[in-house]
Amino acid sequence: MAFCHPRLLFVSLLALAPYAFEAPAFAQDSSSSSASRTHTSKKVRPPVPSLDDGSVSGGAYRNSSFGFTCKIPAGWVLRTEEMNTRDNEDASGQPASAAGQPGRVLLAAFSRPPEARAEDVNGSILIAAESVGAYPGLEQAPQYFGPVVEAAKAQGLEIDDDPYQFVIGTKKLVRGDFQKDVGTRVMLQSTLVMLGRGYVVSFTFIGGTEDEVEELVEGLSFGAPKSAR
Repeated sequence: MAFCHPRLLFVSLLALAPYAFEAPAFAQDSSSSSASRTHTSKKVRPPVPSLDDGSVSGGAYRNSSFGFTCKIPAGWVLRTEEMNTRDNEDASGQPASAAGQPGRVLLAAFSRPPEARAEDVNGSILIAAESVGAYPGLEQAPQYFGPVVEAAKAQGLEIDDDPYQFVIGTKKLVRGDFQKDVGTRVMLQSTLVMLGRGYVVSFTFIGGTEDEVEELVEGLSFGAPKSAR
């Protein structure tokens, strides 16, 4: 089923300028778009639980609502609040109401401050959550890779292959791997996606080598999520 996305929170963390960006909506023919809107207007989604921001302690980010933990390498810097502040500003530059936002960046961590330029790739971890309701027709995690791929291509990234199922413990996610030539080096990005509690959650890991990326991915683990009230 095709779906449109009014706003994409997914962030491609470029080594020299890792900031949020928006992807253009998919082009759809008028008949399918109209049918999608008509169908969506009649469907009432259940209330979405409040978004759990999680917390950082002991070198790891934990989110009990979604039931995962993500290790943060020693010495890395956090820019979560800065990215949310930037993302939540309206067109006039004034802070927008948090209640009007469909999602948030849960974790933004970098091997060095994003503003500090260097020759090597800036290792990065980004975790973001968006309301599924912001994407009419989104029912399965693989569908989210439509806008993800569009956004990645806009930043010069190419997907290595089709997204595939990726298992961490007992949790099944969908993973896509991207790469981009950055001068004399290559930037590698892997994005994992899951649906849960009325949200689509994306985990993005960036490094300069496959080993670096895989080490970051291995720091992600899942346990039993906290029950919704």
